[in-house]
Amino acid sequence: MSNPLPTATILGYPRIGENRELKRALESYWADRSSADDLRTAAAQVRRTTRQRLTALGLDAEGAAIPSDFAYYDQVLTTAIQVGAVPARFGIEPSDAPLSLDEEFRLARGDADTPPLELTKWFDTNYHYLVPEISPQTPLRHIPGAAAVSELREALAEGVLTRPVLVGPVTLLLLSKPENPGDPAPLERLDDLVAVYAAWLAELAAAGATWVQLDEPALVADTWDVPAEQVTAAAEQAYRRLAGATDRPSLLVAAPYGELRENFAALTGTGVEAIGIDLVHGALPADLDAAATADVTVVAGVVDGHNVWRTDLDRATALLQQVRERAGQVSVGTATSLLHVPHTTAVEDGLSDQLRSWLAFAHEKVTEVRTLARGLAGEDVSVELSAARAALADRAQADGVSRTQVRDRVAAVTPEDTHRADYTDRVEAQRALGLPDLPTTTIGSFPQTTELRQARARLRTGELTQAEYEQVIRDEIARVIALQEELGLDVLVHGEPERNDMVQYFAEHLDGFAVTQHGWVQSYGSRCTRPSLLWGDVSRPAPITPAWSGYAASLTDKPVKGMLTGPVTILAWSFVRDDLPVPEVAQQVALALRDEIADLEAAGIRVVQVDEPALRELLPLRREDHRAYVDWSVGAFRLATGGAAADTQVHTHLCYSEFGEVIDAINGLDADVTSIEAARSAMEVVPELAAAKFSRGLGPGVYDIHSPRVPSTEEIAGLLRLADGALARGQLWVNPDCGLKTRGYEETVAALTNLVAAARQVRAEH
Repeated sequence: MSNPLPTATILGYPRIGENRELKRALESYWADRSSADDLRTAAAQVRRTTRQRLTALGLDAEGAAIPSDFAYYDQVLTTAIQVGAVPARFGIEPSDAPLSLDEEFRLARGDADTPPLELTKWFDTNYHYLVPEISPQTPLRHIPGAAAVSELREALAEGVLTRPVLVGPVTLLLLSKPENPGDPAPLERLDDLVAVYAAWLAELAAAGATWVQLDEPALVADTWDVPAEQVTAAAEQAYRRLAGATDRPSLLVAAPYGELRENFAALTGTGVEAIGIDLVHGALPADLDAAATADVTVVAGVVDGHNVWRTDLDRATALLQQVRERAGQVSVGTATSLLHVPHTTAVEDGLSDQLRSWLAFAHEKVTEVRTLARGLAGEDVSVELSAARAALADRAQADGVSRTQVRDRVAAVTPEDTHRADYTDRVEAQRALGLPDLPTTTIGSFPQTTELRQARARLRTGELTQAEYEQVIRDEIARVIALQEELGLDVLVHGEPERNDMVQYFAEHLDGFAVTQHGWVQSYGSRCTRPSLLWGDVSRPAPITPAWSGYAASLTDKPVKGMLTGPVTILAWSFVRDDLPVPEVAQQVALALRDEIADLEAAGIRVVQVDEPALRELLPLRREDHRAYVDWSVGAFRLATGGAAADTQVHTHLCYSEFGEVIDAINGLDADVTSIEAARSAMEVVPELAAAKFSRGLGPGVYDIHSPRVPSTEEIAGLLRLADGALARGQLWVNPDCGLKTRGYEETVAALTNLVAAARQVRAEH
């Protein structure tokens, strides 16, 4: 426990592979095109390549500077199954042997008989985690030889001493839910879980670990169901016990995504050897001096792991000097894991050299960490500091970063721009849509087929002309409209075949954005996204969606939804400029969408869905900041939709959310219909919305599209009855949890057939 922590380290690294090797291996295995051994081999190669890359970038291969944070699906799931937190409903008998890959994936994806674990957002990021379920009977136990130990040994065999990364015990329990109704809060199992961690740490020490990283982001938030002082007490209790063990590695407790505040001093008094603090999203702890007294190394997170802009090395250096002066021992680190950014800018030859010079992806951020550590150690890094200053100065004065016309339009916004007609008047005007009770619809996208992806690729290479490509899209729209009419859906969609991604598609058509070619970031499991780069002032040079929506509407007598991505989600799922207040950026995007809605109405579209699946995602981790967030996020949505006519039915869609935390925001959006993710949680949000007197249309999802299983008609009808019992007559809509882009047509048709049948069954019971 006397091993010094290296002067440069990172809290985590992208694990999907530089070319998405793990994604492809997972999907090949799930499709029965490869074996479990093939998947393990591919995963081992991804880990090996990561270690080699980080060693080449200068992280100490012998000093535990390289984190070992691999997961096949999700790090919360990986940690949970290594401590025996497997719900009884999966029928997996407790054992001292690690779960098989198939058992792990059953928890993540479910099967024909068992729904998977609930999926929700990881703090204020676009990453998703699987929610553990823990009861008083859950057999928490140490499972020898589990992933963290085997991967440590794997690295040591190659001459690299890694630092195993585990989700900390307090965070694991706070992120968990009771396995059964009426079970006590999982935090009550803290003593049992800490005993498991103690045994786990002893095994890691015996295997050769000198440091272990325990991630405790829960300690920077105060939005839990238990009082903040109880969380602090739990952290003190857990880490005094773990640090008090004699047979263990040194402990780094990392607290990313915000400020530790009072929990910093609490941790310094427990005996842990290092604490990681986020100095991008939080300030220096008021009691930073306590680290020096307790002989604790501070891992100063001065390089942003959550965004892609080049670090202001001068500012970071000044912060590091303050930490060293007050805390004594300091290591330079990232504020968060680099899981949230792409691998490297080096392959982005589609970006201008100017824009690329403003960016730092994972590889470049490791280099920044190394530069700052060298500078702190007294080495000459003047060349690197000068280059960073030049890039920042160039970015500040570049064309398009600030445009007078855009700024003036935002400045002219008035409160009246965010208000539509009263909801009761809108309901009356929208009766002309002729919808039945319990109207059925989908969230927007239909499966993106191989043929569609190939058509986009052939357009890029010139094998298809623009006219030929557009004919492919028209043919797919016609097929999707015909399919929905055959299925009996009430409000149709055009299926979004022209869209590569719900944010990137708009980014490609708005000024102020750029898109990457290879900037993939893991969202969950094998799902990856390419966040766009929002670098300048935003405006819409031309209409984007009316032609496709109008064509779809011409093929049917049923209403067709125009589909837009909302301003908050466009920001949440992009890498947003850090040189302008986010609320102002949101208003710029909202005004562009306002123009788009006006053009959809001009094209005859009378139902418009403005998706905000990320509304909860940006909610601050401290309650004191919630009101300001709700004000600007709701304001941006209402600015986008505020010009819509009374007879235009405005929908929105929310997903992956603990909706109870944003009920005020959901009400404030003033959408005519709100669809929400609810299938995995068995409609638990509906009573909360009913209690909050939510009175507009509501479509709680009845089909979990994140799992390949097809729900039966009776299962869907049961969920509808639960929702129908909590809502007033006429409120309930019937829809899947989310878009169908990632599903195949066979399962989609089967599930939607059951959805329509269930709606008719419950409709007949009214």
